[in-house]
Amino acid sequence: MPQETMTPRERWLAVLNRRQPDRVPMDYWATPETDAKLMRHLGCDDVRAMLRKLHVDYVVTVAPRYVGPPVPRNMNVFGVLFKPVDYGAGVYDEVVSHPLAEFRTVDEIKRRYLWPEPDWWDYSDIAAQVEGQGDYPIQGGGSEPFLIYAELRGQEQAYMDLVLNPEMVHYCLDKLFELAYQNTLRIFEQIPGQVTLSYVAEDMGGQEDLLFAPAHIHEFLIPRMKRMIDLVHEARAFVFHHSDGAIRRIIPDMIEAGIDILNPIQWRTKGMDRAALKRDVGDRVVFHGGMDNQYALPFGTVAEVRQEVRDNLRILGEGGGYILAPCHNIQSNTPLENIVALYETGYAEGWT
Repeated sequence: MPQETMTPRERWLAVLNRRQPDRVPMDYWATPETDAKLMRHLGCDDVRAMLRKLHVDYVVTVAPRYVGPPVPRNMNVFGVLFKPVDYGAGVYDEVVSHPLAEFRTVDEIKRRYLWPEPDWWDYSDIAAQVEGQGDYPIQGGGSEPFLIYAELRGQEQAYMDLVLNPEMVHYCLDKLFELAYQNTLRIFEQIPGQVTLSYVAEDMGGQEDLLFAPAHIHEFLIPRMKRMIDLVHEARAFVFHHSDGAIRRIIPDMIEAGIDILNPIQWRTKGMDRAALKRDVGDRVVFHGGMDNQYALPFGTVAEVRQEVRDNLRILGEGGGYILAPCHNIQSNTPLENIVALYETGYAEGWT
């Protein structure tokens, strides 16, 4: 087995700067229930020990501390109420109320809804959060405002608003993006030059195609995302763009807007063929993900998981520009042997 010559941070930066790393970096996303089961399986006392055992090049995330008005239990700072829903192998918090659902005009929202302010968070301990973390990439700030808008209005109404109430969408997204912008800016100011990547996301794809008309993406999302992207680049950090599903039609536009990393590469959805993506845009964006959560990890055999790792390394990793990771959070119904096989194979065969 070759010997490692890079830290996880150096390994990520090599890929992001189109240099050759000692091996392909590996990332890990999973539910808390999966973490607990995998820690027991591997005999580890905490998540970090588990990730080191799997040779994962994990990312350290920093965030400010909330000091604003008290928030009731099971509610977020936007006033969205959640209910824990047990799905048999774990729990997800599902939205059960939409604070802006009944509003009909922007004026109503202005009069009756209180938007969170950046001063509701304390950024003073951000520097302490990165102490001793010099070997790891740092993630800080970012945005995913349409997701919040859909929680505020309700999923169906939020998409209808794009056509029926565009002025409301513009007003609310301006508020949400500005909060995200100020949050990100203040994080950067606390640790200048230390953030490696910032999460500029929006789920734009379903299983078959985009969830939005491209014209709506260009009207409502890309101009605002571009402002976030420019902020990240001004801080000498990289833009990590997450968008689930079949998003092939909008990828060139997102690259043009300035994204650096594309996640999660759900290659079993329509139009997301790995070889075609690598051929068409692989010289302009780094791929992150590629390990299928819909079939391979939860339902495939160990042999199938190992083969998928090899295929990803061969296709997405050809010539560099790839970080091996699951397409989304690994769910708790995933066989532990499959998770171990993912990282064992990536470590054994990802050397460059």
